[in-house]
Amino acid sequence: MRWIDTLEGAAAGKLPEAVHRYFRQGSAGGVSVGEATVAWSSYRFRPRVLNDVSTISLGTTVLGTPVDAPILVAPSTMQRMADPDGEIAMARGVSAAGSVLGVSSNAGTTFAELGTTGVPWWLQIYVVRNREITLRMLDAAVAAGARAIVLTVDTPVVGRKEDEGETVWDLAQPGQLLANLPDGDWTDADLAKADDLNPDVIGRLAERTGLPVVVKGVLRGDDARRCADAGAAGIIVSNHGGRQLDGSVATAQALPEVAEAVAGSSLEVYVDGGIRRGEHILAALALGARAVFVGRPALWALTVGSSGGVTRLLSDLAEELDHTLRLVGVSSPSSLTPDLVTSAGPR
Repeated sequence: MRWIDTLEGAAAGKLPEAVHRYFRQGSAGGVSVGEATVAWSSYRFRPRVLNDVSTISLGTTVLGTPVDAPILVAPSTMQRMADPDGEIAMARGVSAAGSVLGVSSNAGTTFAELGTTGVPWWLQIYVVRNREITLRMLDAAVAAGARAIVLTVDTPVVGRKEDEGETVWDLAQPGQLLANLPDGDWTDADLAKADDLNPDVIGRLAERTGLPVVVKGVLRGDDARRCADAGAAGIIVSNHGGRQLDGSVATAQALPEVAEAVAGSSLEVYVDGGIRRGEHILAALALGARAVFVGRPALWALTVGSSGGVTRLLSDLAEELDHTLRLVGVSSPSSLTPDLVTSAGPR
């Protein structure tokens, strides 16, 4: 068995049940979270032969930042429940693997602390109803060295989780999340997600921060074009790990339409959701993604092996990608093309 496949079970043995459930669960009936990995595994390859694959180069750039492989870590919260050092441990593991870290705006580690690790990081932001909170958080991230802003757009309200009994919120301790909430006497209404956003927010965030803005939560080609027209530097094809609208299309199915819609533009396309193998990464890159994000696997690796576990996860996936590139007859991710992938196997 692959080490990666053992991680969730090993993490379940270390985490309180409510925390493990929070990390793995989707919204409502769990349809989207259950389909994510299966959707990637439904693709089939049409490999090229008689091509020189004696040397493989996995390195690329994401918004100008060099990475050793096109495998990045998605933003997630409650990391201090997975490891006492939380985002610091995650950052060290990501840095050692030569990757980029997405940092949740709900993180339990301050941006200033993250900045000292040297890891290249992007801030994931929710625009909340009290815009002052969002603006001050953005300013703090810029001051601490964030390299991009990831605007989450699929959360006008938080998806319904059908919990019973003890929840992660019953176990959360002060300091485990919202370490970057600016000082103030904020109400729940202040912190509620903004439900009145339009594409203009992309330009406003870029102007405020001077950083590229990546829009996370895009599943349609027409929405991708709206983001591009509004000045986005990138988009992440994402259904929030199946945690928002249950029944949302799998990202493996949404990616081709989105990538085609913005083909020829400078906008960079990324994808997350259910990616667990080198073959899944190969399919994503061939279908138009510049890089992929992994979320839950990074949490399991952090729980089981702290920084070293995160580094091993990214390194193992990179090795699998190297292997699959050789077998598909291509020497680098930039040479992958959609004709290498077909949507279904033999019937």
